Amino acid sequence: MKKLISLVLSIALMATLLVGCGADKVEDVTLKYNLGADPKTIDPQLNSASDGADLINNMFEGLMREVDGTLEEAMAESYEVSEDKTVYTFTLRDAKWSDGEAVKAGDFEFAWKRAINPDTASEYSFIMAPIKNATAIMDGEMDYNELGVKAIDDKTLEVTLEAPTDYFLGLTGFFTYMPVREDVVDAEGIWAKDAEKSVSNGPFVLSEYKTSDKIVLKKNENYWNADKVKIGTIDVSMIVEASTALTAYQSDELDIIEDAPTSDIPTLQAEDPTFYVIPMVGTYYYTFNLNDVPELQDVKIRQALNLALDKEAIVETVSKGGQIPATGFVPSGLTDANGDEFRTVAGDYGLPTKADVEGAKALLAEAGYPNGEGFPTLTLSYNTSEGHKAIAEAVQNMWKENLGINVELSNSEWAVFQDERQTQNFEIARGGWVGDYADPLTMLDIWLSTSSQNYGKWSNDAFDQDIKDAAKLTGQERMDKFYDAEKILYEEMPCVPIYYYTDILMVKDTVKGWEKTKMDQMWLGYASIED
Repeated sequence: MKKLISLVLSIALMATLLVGCGADKVEDVTLKYNLGADPKTIDPQLNSASDGADLINNMFEGLMREVDGTLEEAMAESYEVSEDKTVYTFTLRDAKWSDGEAVKAGDFEFAWKRAINPDTASEYSFIMAPIKNATAIMDGEMDYNELGVKAIDDKTLEVTLEAPTDYFLGLTGFFTYMPVREDVVDAEGIWAKDAEKSVSNGPFVLSEYKTSDKIVLKKNENYWNADKVKIGTIDVSMIVEASTALTAYQSDELDIIEDAPTSDIPTLQAEDPTFYVIPMVGTYYYTFNLNDVPELQDVKIRQALNLALDKEAIVETVSKGGQIPATGFVPSGLTDANGDEFRTVAGDYGLPTKADVEGAKALLAEAGYPNGEGFPTLTLSYNTSEGHKAIAEAVQNMWKENLGINVELSNSEWAVFQDERQTQNFEIARGGWVGDYADPLTMLDIWLSTSSQNYGKWSNDAFDQDIKDAAKLTGQERMDKFYDAEKILYEEMPCVPIYYYTDILMVKDTVKGWEKTKMDQMWLGYASIED
């Protein structure tokens, strides 16, 4: 009997040890994810790119968060809205930063004022526009401390808006609205990539950062909802070339990739059940430098360059990802106050999805360059990528064949390219804009004269006025201003919209609970890996 009891105890002890050391422990679960590029920054207020946003969205948490398509309270435990819908009072839940410090309402006030402060030079400061005094601050008429946000106490944040804004709650989950700590951040955002300095309040915390090599995120044990986080480590790769990433994915070296070689897309879509094409609210386009290139200051030339492109051929034979040829800048997927599709009501402004070669030639001749004679060679810039290169080469050929003009191609690494666009060190540059919230304004306000995303520095007083007027209106009157604004954008054509985005990604079937919204936000906080 003693031997039997001893054997039973030994087996029980061994079972306990096996459970304690088992691969099913959260800290032993690793997700391998390719980001596609080394992000320029992962500082919430300095970021302006989707790669940085994917990391920030999983490291930080705002007042609200979209989960399973539903907006839920996140750092906010609850909120109240005034009768006139201009004052929001948020009560914060008991939550901690990754270093154990309490998350306070003052962290939000500091972060939002930091974003709007001109000295911060945030490329996304414009997204603060609904908040009282934000526009005046951006126009240099008011001090940034006058922004309508105030920490009443450590648990209470009061936000005053300029006017009722239906989409404001959704904005509070956007990366620019994420809290940061005044005692941690620096002006250049260096802290955010330093594992020894970085603190975050979301499901994951930065553990390692090797520039252009890898990023390691670890589960944040101090996250308020840590019990729902089932992944212990996210190993983030920065493989730029889609073909290399696909090879790694097919060799089980990666669990998630967000791109695929265009030549492989038809086969993957037909044969691989882990290949996804997700509709997105976003537009792929080319923007013109309207300050430093005299020829591009002529609207007839800009219109000719647009008409000369066969956008159907680009999406069908080049990008191949189910994209929709663009007939305006605002994409499908957004509705007006009547519930009608904005794109359908706005129409196509006569923009053909196939090339109008004769119309393009006539406009170029009117501008003084019949058959392209005497037109200078321009440079089309894009960030290094097989897909961007293929599209640029197609556009280069169409402009040569249809207009008789020569265009050179230039590519740069992603972080460098972002700086080149921001400083207007280009003639024609690739652009891509994915909406940040479900309203047409998310696509239009980047063309305001004051917008840091307006890379070509196009300026139109009537367009600016329509957007400003819309901020004081509600319902369909507000939407009518947006329709007017997009018509002006079409007539002036500071850019060439190519197509409306789809999101291409591959996710191993062992990865469960991942989310990618139509606003291109990746959420892995509640994901898991199951054999």
